[in-house]
Amino acid sequence: MYNKCTHPVWPGIQPGAGKPILARGGFVLPPAKSYSLHLPAAWSGRIWGRHGCSFDSSGRGRCATGDCGGSLFCNGIGGTPPATLAEITLGSEQDFYDVSLVDGYNLAISISPLKGSGSGKCSYAGCVRDLNMMCPVGLQVRSRDNRRVVACKSACFAFNSPRYCCTGSFGSPQSCKPTAYSRIFKESWAADLGFGRHQIEIEKERSREGRKA
Repeated sequence: MYNKCTHPVWPGIQPGAGKPILARGGFVLPPAKSYSLHLPAAWSGRIWGRHGCSFDSSGRGRCATGDCGGSLFCNGIGGTPPATLAEITLGSEQDFYDVSLVDGYNLAISISPLKGSGSGKCSYAGCVRDLNMMCPVGLQVRSRDNRRVVACKSACFAFNSPRYCCTGSFGSPQSCKPTAYSRIFKESWAADLGFGRHQIEIEKERSREGRKA
């Protein structure tokens, strides 16, 4: 991991069911610093960035976005939405990864594979535009002083409506159509990537099995 931000970021890590917790689930990463994290074989999970954090000597505190129970060490707990997610699944023959906005957006994240082997096409995936700058008013999470947008909710999280969550009568691909909110993110993200092959999980904002907040 490498922090390209001009401010500290506190990565949070939540393993998939039955997978080990890595680095106690969270740590601080100063600007322009890197952190090497070894992923065991067959590991799966999600990584997100927290910012605006303050912790005491015991590791208790809070983050402005992506908070995991008020602790520096998430220890298997997921981040409170909205938070941009990097999702990784290591397989026996192929590995899978994506950057997802299913839980909303707070910080830019990208994944750039290095030194890969095999016949798979390992491409860049990410969302590095500041989507907080274009976040609709109804989805905004603002700073304590109300001067700036620090995160952007998903429409599902903001309105808890079947139309935006693709549940109930909107639970099929035929009935769950793009909305004005999802189009804003998809269009800005596709322009950022330059191509649309990567997984963009914003039109079907679905619930995640085993999510903890």
